[in-house]
Amino acid sequence: MANLSEDIKTMKLYHRPDRVYNELKALGIKENEPLTVDKLAQFDQYHYLGTEAVDDAINALRITPDTRLIEVGSGIGGPARYLSHKTKCHVTAIELQPELHEIACSLTMRCGLRNRVWHICGDFLGYPFEHDTFDCVVSWLSFLHIPDRKRLLGKCHEVLNPAGQIFIEDFYKKGDFPQEETTILSRDVYCSYLPTLDVYQGQLAASGFTEISVTDMSDVWSLFVEERAAKFKENFQRSISVHGKETTQALDYFYEKMLQLFSGGNLGGVRIAARVD
Repeated sequence: MANLSEDIKTMKLYHRPDRVYNELKALGIKENEPLTVDKLAQFDQYHYLGTEAVDDAINALRITPDTRLIEVGSGIGGPARYLSHKTKCHVTAIELQPELHEIACSLTMRCGLRNRVWHICGDFLGYPFEHDTFDCVVSWLSFLHIPDRKRLLGKCHEVLNPAGQIFIEDFYKKGDFPQEETTILSRDVYCSYLPTLDVYQGQLAASGFTEISVTDMSDVWSLFVEERAAKFKENFQRSISVHGKETTQALDYFYEKMLQLFSGGNLGGVRIAARVD
């Protein structure tokens, strides 16, 4: 039987997620010392454009302290903490990988946010949330790991209240992937299926979403991954001194593979907002 939380570690971005502690140590922050969200945010956002992307969600969804929100695929908790810190909203952060979940819980506690950010380790598709639980579902670059879009989008609709909204950043298929790119997506990005934009919008509509807004992020993200790869190489030796050679090489490999995919012109990026019908 497949162990999804282990299989996904073929994606080298998820190797040694405890490297965040190395970064904090390099700043002179002691183990278990209290943290601020603003200081931590430069290390705990795994998606593109960091807190800028989260700010866009805050504005698009008009998040307030009364908002009940769930983040799907919450990683080590960066967006969830930032959302609650910035708006005082209550966030449920669900993450499949136990190691990432444990780090997220620790960092959230050190930021003093345990009363507003609730971490769950589990599979969003199978977790027994009650219907109409949340005002918003958000996700940054996690849906791409879940090929069963009918079940995924149906679950999103199910947990949202009648006025609920979603905000998704995801990959999509711009063109036919050659075999090499298909292999990279499957092995290095843990992504076995991507819809085209038209298909994606159809899936959302079929799942009961309306007012579907689509923003193509392909050019912006392509530039981001190019600059990220270049900056990482510039700081390669510093990374080795902080994280060690193995972790540094794994990250360099992953950043290069993402650059290769975006450079091929077949991988696209999209930001989607929609409302329950």
